[in-house]
Amino acid sequence: QVQLVESGGGLVQPGGSLRLSCAASGIIFSMYAMGWYRQAPGKQRELVAGVSSSGGRTNYVDSVKGRFTISRDNAKNTVYLQMNSLKPEDTAVYYCKANKDGNYYWGQGTQVTVSS
Repeated sequence: QVQLVESGGGLVQPGGSLRLSCAASGIIFSMYAMGWYRQAPGKQRELVAGVSSSGGRTNYVDSVKGRFTISRDNAKNTVYLQMNSLKPEDTAVYYCKANKDGNYYWGQGTQVTVSS
């Protein structure tokens, strides 16, 4: 069965960094576009960053441009989100999503808390 397992979340002070990982199994990873989403309490889930199946194209929500970097390693079936200069408003549960031709899968999420 398909599994997406996120890791790397935690508590970090404002201005700090975290690197999230999402390891995929049960799919041909290199055929799927991947995305990182987040959901803060009381808010809708939003797309934070996306990367094409080859890794050649990326996109970001405006609020994280210049601070977050999405990347993937198709040999390791893993997508990453490097988060720098973290702000309290980045606090949320972060989810990865695999998407191919409208078929998609979600991970279980990892909590990121930015607080002093």
